[in-house]
Amino acid sequence: MPDSAVPLLPSLPFYQPTADECALFEHAYTHRLPLLLKGPTGCGKTRFVAHMAARLGRPLYTVSCHDDLTAADLTGRYLLKGGDTVWADGPLTRAVREGAICYLDEVVEARKDVTVVLHPLTDDRRILPLERTGETLEAPPGFMLVVSYNPGYQNVLKALKPSTRQRFLAVEFDFPAPEREIPIVATESGLAESRVAPLVRLANALRALKGQDLEEGVSTRLLIYCATLIRSGMKPERAIRAALIEPLTDDPDIRAALLRVAEVTLG
Repeated sequence: MPDSAVPLLPSLPFYQPTADECALFEHAYTHRLPLLLKGPTGCGKTRFVAHMAARLGRPLYTVSCHDDLTAADLTGRYLLKGGDTVWADGPLTRAVREGAICYLDEVVEARKDVTVVLHPLTDDRRILPLERTGETLEAPPGFMLVVSYNPGYQNVLKALKPSTRQRFLAVEFDFPAPEREIPIVATESGLAESRVAPLVRLANALRALKGQDLEEGVSTRLLIYCATLIRSGMKPERAIRAALIEPLTDDPDIRAALLRVAEVTLG
């Protein structure tokens, strides 16, 4: 059965495939291979992982990486509890012990020592050494490591080294084509497709400005926010400004230009 026709159980987070990414994820999981997701913010990477974890019946540990995230935050540390020192597993260690899926969102934002911890889990050893406890955990068949990052924000200091990237299968995400994005936004927001279509058209007009006046385009997530506001009774002009214009820039001149684009696009 093709991905687009896979029936969704009520417990599955909604996700509309755009290509063969669901099949690729399943192959990676079956063959115990790590997976790298590349794509802009808000294009559905996190929802995709949640959907696939539910579809495969696996627990999911999600970590939003940031500048202060250390290897110890992932693996665990000793804590004081009731006068005793006890070991507390981090999310990566729990995922390995339980045979769960561990998803590290925006992995390049984490400190460099994080990738060192990941390396033994991304080759044929599939092990997690815990130096502080003296353990070496072998990942069970159900464990899978998934990481993501936004190549648009890459710089010299925050980029995955080739030696790390080549440990992963990779799939590139982008914003869906209009004929796919319209039903996604309509389903998530409850707004009729006929009213969503102009919003998607505006989003694509704003996305075309990326790299000129904007660092990033309108995400599908923001489109859903905008449609949700309209569905709840807010005037479209106010919803568009709050969800599709203001989040993109703080520059008043650019903001005014974006509003003009909205007026022209929507008539």
